[in-house]
Amino acid sequence: MLSVALSGLAAVLLALTLLWMLSLRLRDASIIDSFWGPGFALATLVYYLVDGSRASRGTLVLLLVTTWAARLGYHLHRRNRRMGEDPRYVAMREKYGKRWELISLFRVFWLQGAIMWTVSAPLLAAVLGRASLSALDVAGAAIFLVGLALESLADHQLTRFRADPANKGRVLESGLWRYSRHPNYFGDAVVWWGLYAVAAGAGAYWTIFAPVIMTFLLLKVSGVPLLEKSLSQSRPGYAEYVR
Repeated sequence: MLSVALSGLAAVLLALTLLWMLSLRLRDASIIDSFWGPGFALATLVYYLVDGSRASRGTLVLLLVTTWAARLGYHLHRRNRRMGEDPRYVAMREKYGKRWELISLFRVFWLQGAIMWTVSAPLLAAVLGRASLSALDVAGAAIFLVGLALESLADHQLTRFRADPANKGRVLESGLWRYSRHPNYFGDAVVWWGLYAVAAGAGAYWTIFAPVIMTFLLLKVSGVPLLEKSLSQSRPGYAEYVR
């Protein structure tokens, strides 16, 4: 397991280093966001190829993760292309000056790579699992598909809402957004619990830390807190929407 895992880590860090070099040329560290999903797909593919068993569970996980990664990567690329560099990275660029180039490699690109590799533990365990597919795998795939559908629909609804100039400064309160302030993040969390269930089908119950980390990041770190802080300042009706 260790040799396969380290192969995945090496592939992710290499890809992120190349992406970092591109970010220096573009002066835009935000391109890392579009790689978040594809990074997991890359790690899973390396696990699958290095393991070499082509087991049915590994094939299932590779297909699921690649589908999720392609959709998320394309969505974030389209969104970020119109918005320019993330204000957080702009502020860090101004703060660190010439040192930002090297600092961004460690604090932005390789840090996210380390998180990707850690959270990909269920994917690694599923690929290496030799037990036959079970009802737990079917349930995990079903949970994953529900999460993917929620995340995709929520992103589509928000993109369509923002595309209408009449909605500038307004808060989306229809569709899935009528029931949840962050249905896209909720769907993403469900995706990871579904993937964990597939890993559990291989007996890898110990990988539960991965969906816990993802859920925690979405709820308390890089997801909800940053977005709600921004929305509360830019959307006059957001406080009422929260209530």
